[in-house]
Amino acid sequence: QVQLVESGGGLVQAGGSLRLSCAVSGPPLSNYAMAWFRQTPGKEREFVAVISWSGGRSRYADSVKGRFTISRDNAKSMVYLQMASIKPEDTAVYYCAADVSKFALSDRPSDYDYWGQGAQVTVSS
Repeated sequence: QVQLVESGGGLVQAGGSLRLSCAVSGPPLSNYAMAWFRQTPGKEREFVAVISWSGGRSRYADSVKGRFTISRDNAKSMVYLQMASIKPEDTAVYYCAADVSKFALSDRPSDYDYWGQGAQVTVSS
């Protein structure tokens, strides 16, 4: 059974930085492509970033490109989202997700098999 636990959320000022972490337990992390999504009340879950099983490929939503960086450490079973130049519109609950199709880089929530409980990020202006 795969379990994902996010941490690192909180309150941050606009223009600041924050790093989210996702601890993954269960089968080896290298079995999965990993992604971050986010969601605000009343809206659908939105793709943020995805990284391939090896960490060699990644892609980002246009809204975060150049500001956010996704990374992973398979040996530590950790996935990270480094957020910089944060904007108020980045306020959301951020979710870590795992895709057993490890070679895919999907941006669709329905393609992901396992989810964390979410971490709140609130950006003050």
